[in-house]
Amino acid sequence: MRPSVEDRKKYDLDLSKKPDFKGDLKFGHQMEDEVEEMFSGKKIEVKSEKGMWQRTGNIAIEYQSYGKPSGVEATESDYWFHNLCIDGSIYATLVFKTETLKKIISSLDSVKSVSGGDHNASRMYLLNLKKLFSSDVLKTYRENK
Repeated sequence: MRPSVEDRKKYDLDLSKKPDFKGDLKFGHQMEDEVEEMFSGKKIEVKSEKGMWQRTGNIAIEYQSYGKPSGVEATESDYWFHNLCIDGSIYATLVFKTETLKKIISSLDSVKSVSGGDHNASRMYLLNLKKLFSSDVLKTYRENK
């Protein structure tokens, strides 16, 4: 259910700035439409981190298995959903356009790669969550979108 202009009295309590309910409402509708588009005829890839991310602050993005491209390097998905789980339940989900995730990985000044998975046959990028949302990564995203 989308808010209406009638909701504006409840909307902005920050008196230090001029409210722009109509502009914010329009932006909100655009973002809702983008989320709806993710599930409408698009291909998604869903990966889940069980618990290591809580201890290390990293997520693992597979890119190779048994010497062949896999994961982010082989997916045909439009969107990459990365669940962060705690005790078997989803705590949060990171959602990237797959091409954007690839650009982010390629733009990082250093990317750690590790072996893992069954028989340690997979290679994965370790992405630090703080670094992923750091100002330099966000700046690179803005410059390359």
